[in-house]
Amino acid sequence: MREAYQVDVVRAAERALMSLVPDGALMARAAAGLAATCAGLLAGGRPGFVYGARVTVLAGSGDNGGDALYAGATLARRGAAVTAIAPADRMHEGGAAALRAAGGRVRRGVPDSLDDPDLIVDGMLGIGGRGGLREPFTCLAAMAAAARDLGSAVVAVDLPSGIDADTGEVPGPAVQADVTVTFGTLKPGLLIDPGAGHAGTVQLIDIGLAPHLLESEPAARAPQQADIRAQLPRPGAEADKYRRGVAGLLAGSDRYSGAAVLAAGGAIRGGAGMVRVVTAASAAPAVRQAWPEAVLTTHDELDGGNPVSAGRVQAWVAGPGMGTGDDAAARLTAVLAADVPVLVDADGLTLLARAPDTRERKAPTLITPHAGELARLLGADTAATDVEARRLTHARRAATELGVTVLLKGSTTVIADPARETVLVNPTGTPWLATAGSGDVLSGLAGALLAQGLAAADAAIAAAYLHGLAARLAASGAEQTRTSEAPIGASDVIRYLPDAIRAVGRQDG
Repeated sequence: MREAYQVDVVRAAERALMSLVPDGALMARAAAGLAATCAGLLAGGRPGFVYGARVTVLAGSGDNGGDALYAGATLARRGAAVTAIAPADRMHEGGAAALRAAGGRVRRGVPDSLDDPDLIVDGMLGIGGRGGLREPFTCLAAMAAAARDLGSAVVAVDLPSGIDADTGEVPGPAVQADVTVTFGTLKPGLLIDPGAGHAGTVQLIDIGLAPHLLESEPAARAPQQADIRAQLPRPGAEADKYRRGVAGLLAGSDRYSGAAVLAAGGAIRGGAGMVRVVTAASAAPAVRQAWPEAVLTTHDELDGGNPVSAGRVQAWVAGPGMGTGDDAAARLTAVLAADVPVLVDADGLTLLARAPDTRERKAPTLITPHAGELARLLGADTAATDVEARRLTHARRAATELGVTVLLKGSTTVIADPARETVLVNPTGTPWLATAGSGDVLSGLAGALLAQGLAAADAAIAAAYLHGLAARLAASGAEQTRTSEAPIGASDVIRYLPDAIRAVGRQDG
């Protein structure tokens, strides 16, 4: 599990560690790790290429500037031509002195250009920066972007300047890094978009922040393969279809029969022992043809129109393509009155936004909105663009206000649970998942995991992980190591779910 901590927790841990080690030890460790990463980028598999390479250090006055200057000194001693630009009135004098002693140059003020460097080291602002970049740093960030467009590599020190370390928010201009070298522990802003999109590849350098020094729950966790493997249900020798979990799907309508087909596929491939599909009579033949193992009940066969009368289920998925009329609203209300976990998605979220009433439920509720749907749930004062810009903030807010577990879909899938301090962040996926029906597959998959007994947040993160991994496998032709991908559809994600589950189950991952 990759864990990320908020700035105040990191600062406290650093202070505790500094009281145990010699002065300057932490900065020395950080600078050594940073310099090694920079040297590796400059070498690019060509030993000795550091010699003669052009390196520009953008140095702020804080510890990040010091880390960058000391790393620059190390590169200068290896023969790189290092120039540090210090735009502010103050700078880290110890780092500047070390760079000068190693043969590097220090320039104060903002130059006209960065002179075509091979590598730019962004040490302008640290993890305590708030409110976005301001001049003169905005000007330097623009120069770094222009140089990057021409082929310069950009390495951020601890965090790209302009990113909020605690939330991943980007309130204004920010540095776009190819690699971010962060120290001690991850920060939430490196895992959650839009900040994560500015970080590039994140490399964590151990500076000695032992777990006992981080005296708080992490703000965010991103699971790895072993974590998902440990969560996934596995049937035992005595398993039967009921013990493996029965997932009920309230999905599909005259207009959207495909939503029921896709959600059913996600649930079946997700391991449910049985899938009951409650759908419109016109949609039932499509589901039957695609998934003959699904148990079908049409709306006109329900007792009093109540989906619960269809039979025993361990969890419900309500929403994909179900419609938003009065009859659909009544069916959703009946499902929410059941004493089993309920996942609400798509049309179900539209109905919830009209009269959200989830707090009275005793059983778990999981919602899976995209930014626009979450904005509607939170009220007229919230815009979809604001949700996208402040994903962590709004996911937590919705979990608290609605009393539900929230899986916020998008470029970073964020999962917030009202009973947990820590949000979960999914590390898998591909932009090719932005395709019609992929959310229906995710709903069915998560519903199957709920039916198999996983807690709402655990079902959400396991489903998101497998969904993203299956999409990667589909887009790359089952070869995760391939650098190119091809377009996929939602049906392809279903097809590759077994491969994703097998990949997670391998002990060598």
